[in-house]
Amino acid sequence: MTLNKKLSARRQQILDYIHDFLQENGLPPTVRDIQKACEISSTSVVDYNLRLLDRDGYLNRRPDVARGIELLDEAGQPVSTTPRIPIVGRIAAGLPLPVFSVEDSASSREFDTIEIAPELQRRYGKLFGLTVEGTSMIDALIDDGDVVIIQPAVRAENGDTVVAWLKSEEEATLKKFYAEGERVRLQPANSQMDPIYCAASNLEVRGKVVSVIRKF
Repeated sequence: MTLNKKLSARRQQILDYIHDFLQENGLPPTVRDIQKACEISSTSVVDYNLRLLDRDGYLNRRPDVARGIELLDEAGQPVSTTPRIPIVGRIAAGLPLPVFSVEDSASSREFDTIEIAPELQRRYGKLFGLTVEGTSMIDALIDDGDVVIIQPAVRAENGDTVVAWLKSEEEATLKKFYAEGERVRLQPANSQMDPIYCAASNLEVRGKVVSVIRKF
């Protein structure tokens, strides 16, 4: 295997495209996908470059299978194609806590990551995760320690489970959103807890929950 061998611009382009396609779709591209995306003159040219990448240990390929491409790491092991997203902080599912900000999610610091289903990324695009603190959403099957998968958003429909930012208090909470005229009701999914009411002008929606990953 010669992973340190310098790749031609064409083969590097093909390799990068395969990697990005896998991350976005959870399955490898076809030869025609590569031909079109990389603006290559023919599928035979794609096939030739794939054979060289296979020879040099960058991928395994089964020419008899339409999507028979498997990327390899430096040890020759298959590269995971499951998309991962950052867990950018903690969010209160109880009383609001000053634990989340958009600035955190946009900063360059390193975050823990978590695998998500490729279908989520295809459907919602850019996503991030938050670790839940508290049990106010337990009846919605969101428990303390779970990770909620968030689609960034600034608007919500009644009944959406949102990351709600209380501007004056500089605190965040995870609740169901209900607009009620000039105020907003943040409704817990726990019969033992009361809703939070605030002025609509004092609340920003920072994102909507699209999935939950249960932590055992």
